[in-house]
This record gives sequence, C-alpha cells and structure tokens, in this order.
Amino acid sequence: MEKAAAILTETFKGLGKDAWPTREAALDEVRECVEEPNICIGIFADGELAGWGGLRPMYDKTWELHPLVIAGSFQGRGLGRLLLSGLETRAVEKGITGIVLGTDDETGSTSLSQRAITGENIFEEIIHIRNLKNHPFEFYRKCGYIITGIVPDANGEGRPDIWMWKKLRRPETP
Repeated sequence: MEKAAAILTETFKGLGKDAWPTREAALDEVRECVEEPNICIGIFADGELAGWGGLRPMYDKTWELHPLVIAGSFQGRGLGRLLLSGLETRAVEKGITGIVLGTDDETGSTSLSQRAITGENIFEEIIHIRNLKNHPFEFYRKCGYIITGIVPDANGEGRPDIWMWKKLRRPETP
C-alpha cells in the first residue's frame, strides 16, 4: 500500500493541482480503492509494483475508473494498456457493462483548454479535440474509450474535465 501511494503521489505531482499531495492523502485513496465492492489491481515489472488502478461503482452497470497510474520509470512500455485490460476483464466477470472515467486537463494539454466552451461550440470542440502535450485522453481513445462530454471549467477557467466511456463486451465462447 505504501508503494502504491508513493506511485500515485509522484506520478500526479506537477500535473495541475496536486490531487494527492501528501503520503496520507495517497494512502487514503489506496485504502478506499481496495474496499469492497471496488476492484483494485496492480501490475508488476522488474520485480516491483509498476502501477495500479481501480474501479468503483458509479451506476448499477457502469463503474468509474479511478485511478489508473503507472510510475514514470515504467511508462511507455505497454503496462498501462495491460493494467486497463485486466481491470476490464475483472469488470466483465462482475457483470459490469461499461466503464466511465474523467481525465482532467489542468495543464493546457488539449485544445479544449485553449477555447472558451459555449453551448454553441461544445460539440464541435469535442469532435476536433487535439492533443497538445501528451494528454491521457489519447491513450484511453486507443484503448476503445470515447469522449461522452466535458465539464469546461471543472478545475478553473480553461481547465476542463474530459469524460470518456467504453462499453465492455463479454468474450465470445467457442
């Protein structure tokens, strides 16, 4: 649990607001993630915890991914995709049919942070979203998640939260 908390704190440090600025705040998140009925799994590489993620109930059949984190030294090796796939498999086993997630843009990393979002342009901006600085929405998109909406100034002016969702499918049986 200590290592999981350290990964959470270190990985999110400097990405806008510090969501888990202290060891204790990060430990609280880990403790919450492992409570029933939540799903929480870790991924190991080179003999150590490289990352972890969790799912928690949001709706009856759609749960929220929160959080998903890979330590910086292990990023770019496909571990995030493997971890997400493992969470999705566990979700399907539990009868969950969809996963929703919010991925904040607090650092001007997408084109959504560069525009004033209004009722007239919101859908156009979502359709034409651009990744400016390696924002995670693109990772999730590659994993089959779609943008379902945004909260334009969720974290302050020009700092949106991007909501994404994926329909889970049961593996076909022969």
